[in-house]
Amino acid sequence: MKTRTLGTTQVGAIGLGLMTFDQSGTQPRQQLLDTVTAALDAGVTLFDTADAYGPGDEKGAGAQGENERLIASILDELGVRDRVFLATKGGHVRTDGGRWETDSSAEHLRRSVDDSLQRLGVEQLSLWQHHRPDPNVPYDEVIGTVKEIADSGKVAHVGLSNADPEQIRAAHAVLGDRLISVQNQFSPAFRSSRPEIDVCEELGLAFLPWSPLGGLSDAKELADKHPAFARIAQSRGVSAQQVALAWELAQSPVVIPIPGAKRPSSISDSAAAADLELTADELAALDAG
Repeated sequence: MKTRTLGTTQVGAIGLGLMTFDQSGTQPRQQLLDTVTAALDAGVTLFDTADAYGPGDEKGAGAQGENERLIASILDELGVRDRVFLATKGGHVRTDGGRWETDSSAEHLRRSVDDSLQRLGVEQLSLWQHHRPDPNVPYDEVIGTVKEIADSGKVAHVGLSNADPEQIRAAHAVLGDRLISVQNQFSPAFRSSRPEIDVCEELGLAFLPWSPLGGLSDAKELADKHPAFARIAQSRGVSAQQVALAWELAQSPVVIPIPGAKRPSSISDSAAAADLELTADELAALDAG
C-alpha cells in the first residue's frame, strides 16, 4: 500500500478505525482476528481506538476501556504488535446507560493516559489524542494539560480530535512538532471539516477523517444523495466506499482516512482505495456532490 506521513512515521494511506470492534455474538473473536490479519496483509498499519470505545453490558456499563483491552489482546494473540501504529484517545467518558460525556479536567486526562498504558500493555503510547472539547474546561487549559502529557514521556506524539481551526492553531503554537494529527469527521455526507484539512496541510499535520464512509451504507441514500459516487463506482467496477476513500485521499496528501471494519472483506475493500486513481473529471463530479 502507498504510505503517508504521520509525525515521523510512514503509515498505510488507509487506516482502521476500531470503534465498532466488539466481541459480541455478531462479531466472534475469530472474525476480528481475521479482520486484523486482512488489514495488515493489505498494508494497513494505523489502528485507531479510544478509551471510551466499547459496547459495555446491556445497560452500557463497563464500556470504558473495553475496546482497548480487546485490541491489545488481539494484537498479542496474533503476535503483530510491531506491525501496528496504535493510536488511542482520552477525554470522553461512558456513563451507565452507555451515554457519552466529556471530562477534560487535568486529573482525568492524566489518569486516562495511565489507564490506556495499562490496558494496551505498552510503556509509551505511540499517539494519544484529546478526544473532544469539553464545554466545562477552557481549551487553553486543555492544551496546557496535553503539553504536560507530551512532556511526561508517556506518549510519543499527541493529536487532537473534533477541533476547529482556531483550536488547532492554538494547540500547535504550544505543542509544536509533538502535535502530529487532527481527527475530525469528514465524508461525502459531512464536508464541513474542509477548513481543518487546509490548516493541517499548512501546519504539516496529518488529518484523520473519522466516519469517512458516512452516507454510503444505505443504497437509497447513496442513490438519492450521492449519485456521483454511485455512478463512478459502477463505471469503475468498484464499491462506492472505495470511491469515497479515494476522493478523500485526493483532497490533500495529509489525509489518512480511518474507516471502520468488522469483517476481512470490508477492510480489504477499503484498503484497495489507496490504489484507485480518480481522474480530474471524476474528482470534480465528486466535489460537486
